[in-house]
Amino acid sequence: MVKKIFWANIFIIVAVLLQSTLLSRLLLFFHVNAVPDVALCILVFVSYDNGMMTGQLTGFFSGLFIDFLSSAPLGLNVLVRTLSGALAGLVRGNLILDAVILPALFCAGATLFKALLLFALNFLFDGATPAYSWTAPTLWVETLLNAALAPFLFDFLKKFESLLGKTGGYDENGS
Repeated sequence: MVKKIFWANIFIIVAVLLQSTLLSRLLLFFHVNAVPDVALCILVFVSYDNGMMTGQLTGFFSGLFIDFLSSAPLGLNVLVRTLSGALAGLVRGNLILDAVILPALFCAGATLFKALLLFALNFLFDGATPAYSWTAPTLWVETLLNAALAPFLFDFLKKFESLLGKTGGYDENGS
């Protein structure tokens, strides 16, 4: 499990660096005001493959890394990513992952869950945390980008099953 969490976080760190540099510049060139959250989609993949505990720990450590890079309050991404990883890990074994529809639905759902959680935290802390506007197109474009990217990303990540875990593979105890 430690190996899977380590490699998942390496993939997520690379994704965060790519999405904050290259993807943001590329999409601004096309006048798109949203960037797909590739790191969240990787977290969803790893959590679905390996279960809730691996999802939570991967979400915690990747959220901590993202918190150190961003201007968000320390712990905000830790909370969002840990809960997202746990939720994605809960469906492990309950649904059979197809090639297109479920990865798109999982990543779109994780994006909307992230937005809902950020909205609730923004409300609770009286605007002290960042949140999406439900009426602005940024959230919806990001959700569509994540859904469109998910099948390709999941297919790519399956090639690294020896590092990240095997779809439909082992339970939390390794049996």
